[in-house]
Amino acid sequence: MTDLERAQIALSSLSRADKARLLEWILHDLGGVSPGIEITPDVVGGAARIVRTRIPVWTLVHARQLGASDVEILRMFPRLRAEDLVQAWAYYRSHRDEIDQQIEANEAA
Repeated sequence: MTDLERAQIALSSLSRADKARLLEWILHDLGGVSPGIEITPDVVGGAARIVRTRIPVWTLVHARQLGASDVEILRMFPRLRAEDLVQAWAYYRSHRDEIDQQIEANEAA
């Protein structure tokens, strides 16, 4: 049995929350790669956003900064999955200045 096959078996027994945490570790290990994040110049002003949505990362980060839990954010944005939030938080850690500037610009508007 290969390491990958053993990992697949172990993964099947994890909760969704544990899988999301594992995904966060993997993304960190890959050096900040954010496969669930897209940047398209003509969509949401070119802000980093969750793939398959128009939800900017800065919106999610700002909600969290205002005290919303992950569960509350998922309720506010029903199209999101827990994995999307993991990717958003990982992106924020790697691009903190960019996201903080977007939050600041939105607050000033």
